[in-house]
Amino acid sequence: MEIGVRDLRNRTSQVIDAVRAGERVVLTVHGERVADIVPHGHRSRWLSGAVLRSELEGRSADEGLTGELAELAGQTLGEQ
Repeated sequence: MEIGVRDLRNRTSQVIDAVRAGERVVLTVHGERVADIVPHGHRSRWLSGAVLRSELEGRSADEGLTGELAELAGQTLGEQ
């Protein structure tokens, strides 16, 4: 769905319903695309160590960054 800012004022409820249904809405000003209105993602605020390990598995940082992070955190994932 694409909607102009002026039309958005008159159809706000319809746009919100569309976004709630999972649709992405493109907001335009004078025909120019300026923003996307998208459904809010559901994220958990906390990841367990096991979930974090599985997310990070196979990814690596450069050695300098790894050292700096270990210094800041005081502990790495390998240390338990």
